[in-house]
Amino acid sequence: MIKIIRSSNIRHFKQFKPIIRFNSQASANFHKPDKAGSNQPAEAADAAATILADLRDKQINPNKSTWIDALKEQERLIKEGKTIDSFNYVDPVTTEVGEKTRSDSFTFLELPFKKDKWLCDAYINAFGRLRAGQLFQDLDALAGRIAYRHCSPAEPVNVTASVDRIYMVKKVDEIEKYNFILAGAVSWTGRSSMEIDVKGYAFDNENDYDPENITEDSLPEQNVFLTANFTFVARNPITHKSFAINRLLPITEIDWINYRRAESHNAKKKLLAKNKKIMEPTSEESKLIYEMWKSSKTILSGENDQNKNVEGFQFMKNTMQKSTLFMQPQYRNRHSYMIFGGYLLRQSFELAYCTAASFSSAGPRFVSLDSTTFKNPVPVGSVLSMNSSISYTEHLHDSNENHDADSPFDFRLPATNKISGNPDAFLSEPGTLIQVKVDTFIQHLESSQKKPAGTFIYSFFVPRDSYGSNRPGYCSVIPQTYSEMMTYIGGRRRAQDTALYVETLPKIKS
Repeated sequence: MIKIIRSSNIRHFKQFKPIIRFNSQASANFHKPDKAGSNQPAEAADAAATILADLRDKQINPNKSTWIDALKEQERLIKEGKTIDSFNYVDPVTTEVGEKTRSDSFTFLELPFKKDKWLCDAYINAFGRLRAGQLFQDLDALAGRIAYRHCSPAEPVNVTASVDRIYMVKKVDEIEKYNFILAGAVSWTGRSSMEIDVKGYAFDNENDYDPENITEDSLPEQNVFLTANFTFVARNPITHKSFAINRLLPITEIDWINYRRAESHNAKKKLLAKNKKIMEPTSEESKLIYEMWKSSKTILSGENDQNKNVEGFQFMKNTMQKSTLFMQPQYRNRHSYMIFGGYLLRQSFELAYCTAASFSSAGPRFVSLDSTTFKNPVPVGSVLSMNSSISYTEHLHDSNENHDADSPFDFRLPATNKISGNPDAFLSEPGTLIQVKVDTFIQHLESSQKKPAGTFIYSFFVPRDSYGSNRPGYCSVIPQTYSEMMTYIGGRRRAQDTALYVETLPKIKS
């Protein structure tokens, strides 16, 4: 176990010394030598550029280089006509492939908000609830640590290939009353790729867990508030090609169930990637497109030429927001030259949150991040552009609520999700499910061309009673063009996928 004290460069934390604990079942010391006598890569190599790194990066990664060192080495190699993927990891150590169990990669992180008010203050949003973007960075960092632990003793360059889903299982609004545990392990491996499952656990009673003796079996399912799945790929830092990793050896029945599920999921992803054609709308979806077109014409006939910010709804084209960021070295990953994936998640989430908040005139609650693939790496010194817009909305009505149409549509559109009977669940009351699409692009300074970095689909929920008495209880986005309507149809399909995913989760206990 290692205790990381917050760095003094965060000024308002100077008088306090909050503690964040990392641990793993395989090792209780960050720099405990393995059998070969070298430091365990999972311990020496953290993939974070987060609040955790701000605490004291040097304590968890004594071999980390400064940006000046990495920059000089990069410039020297460019003069020699060479390129490197990593400054810190230039020797893969071994290409021998072995077997590891799920418990070998199991790792957890404790975020003791109940014990530490200043740590809690760094993770809280304007409404006193969890600031999810901060947690995304920790989730990706933890997944990176798990990936390195599984690959040990080899040291490939592990990068986040995709975030397959992040889903909020239940509310943890008053985070100052909880201590969080983020924990996960490798659930499936290919030749050079691995899927990693991570769950978030919330404990309102400090006696319900022992931070010194946490295992995967000791964490109760009823305390899960979040689930996440990541896919990492390993690359040889010298040849830039794929790097064969240790095979996962399932032991228990649950291990095999998770392995087969992940195997099926990866096969589906490969099939979808191979067949990139846009699915034609079904007969039901074609009818929906026609009904939306009629509704938009009806609205237009009674509105002025501006058609902006009409009470209760907006046209899709008017919901777009943009953000441009220069990629600075403070947010690089541990390979030194690329931006940390968790930072990109946080930035895209913050823009999506602004878009949903502006659209709904309320404080939205994060529900889900759909499957996201990182298409191109984002290097330090590049320009990141992000475009967001509302891609889909649906209304969850109370069973006693009398309505013939989903305003401002001229027809009733059945919701794909259901209101849960448990008050701890997010969708436990009437309201609007808002889906935000964030397209990201990367531009290298030596070129005017922009390359896609990835598309992020976030879903938020705004309860009907969030509005004042002078506001309608629901908000709606209206597509006008055929392209926008296909975006809307795509959003509805994703909402259906999320609803099916929720059905596979253990039911929340009251």
